Amino acid sequence: MKANPGGQIDLAEVVGRDQLIERIWDTLEQQSIRMTAERRIGKTTIIRKLCAEPRPGWVPIFQDLERYHSAREFALSVYQEVDRFLSRHKRFARRSKDLLKTLGGTEVGGVLKLPEMTADAPWQDILTVAIQDLVEERERLDARPLFLWDEVPYMLASIKAREGEPVAMAVLDSLRALRQTHGAAGLRMVLTGSIGLHHVIAGLKRHNYANSPLNDTYPLEVPPLDADPARELAARLIEGERIRADCPSETAAAVARLADGFPFYIHHLVKALKQAALTSATGADPALVEQVVAQQLLDPNDPWELSHYRERIPVYYGQDSEQAVLGILDGIAARAEDATPVALSINALLAEGRAAGTLDDRDRLIDLLRLMEQDHYLSRDVAGGYRFRFPLLQRWWRLARGL
Repeated sequence: MKANPGGQIDLAEVVGRDQLIERIWDTLEQQSIRMTAERRIGKTTIIRKLCAEPRPGWVPIFQDLERYHSAREFALSVYQEVDRFLSRHKRFARRSKDLLKTLGGTEVGGVLKLPEMTADAPWQDILTVAIQDLVEERERLDARPLFLWDEVPYMLASIKAREGEPVAMAVLDSLRALRQTHGAAGLRMVLTGSIGLHHVIAGLKRHNYANSPLNDTYPLEVPPLDADPARELAARLIEGERIRADCPSETAAAVARLADGFPFYIHHLVKALKQAALTSATGADPALVEQVVAQQLLDPNDPWELSHYRERIPVYYGQDSEQAVLGILDGIAARAEDATPVALSINALLAEGRAAGTLDDRDRLIDLLRLMEQDHYLSRDVAGGYRFRFPLLQRWWRLARGL
């Protein structure tokens, strides 16, 4: 296996996700899923594997929704995917084709040329009848339709920016209505994205959106790899890259631990380790792994894209909360030593916020801490203290912020 940081992973080389994938299929027997995941943790690879290797009786359709910026673009894309699937089985999307013809679509040789869609196009009708066509085909194929939708929050944010909050709200409500209408017939959805859906919905609620459009879906988190599969991935990459190491198992364990089990960081670390080992007298050993990590974290080109954790704060929390969030993270990180976790209580964080003049309201602090947990910055221990969830992020944060 070769290191491929940031590239599309061969599905045959996915390591350590079998149990999670089985859990996803088991959950889908009962309900749809909203998948929460930190970026670069492998969520897209997981849903691509779900699509490529479905359980018997499932008809998966995968779509990356980041490219769609309006509700009508989204609805037409769903129609096209449904029509493409039905065409493979010598069927056609009857209701949706009839509707599109009434809107100006023309059919030549059995292929429908989509009409020009104006801003007031009935996208909800197109979305509804396309999915209805697919669900009805289930009875003939005895298969359950499954939409695997990646980057849903990006699409909703684009729709909100271009068409306004009411349209973004309508998309969420329409998807919930479709799940409710066709859930008994087997329709399921997996919704995921790098931006938490909770931020999108919170933004809509600030514009008087009162619905709970995801309360019928199961929240499932994609964690980093456990220790054993993380070591397995590192070992396979070290072997595949033919990296010189006197004790490959110890080197692989160091890679897995220092990368926090993130496949993306493991691939990056092994890639850099290969070059470093060429000039090392001892080859690739745990000490060299540590040295490479230190160099990568200080690299001004930010190969691991860790600056995203800082840059997204004003986007996620708003400029009015930016300094408060920075103060919380700085306060926790400043007390840590590299990867050693240190937890601070709510009282300690509130006292620091008041002293710095960035936060003096307990309820607001609790709300921010809850969001920061959802965004994977922090985790809470059994005593109620907050610490960085990922030691690697804590280590980078200390360096980047000069703490």
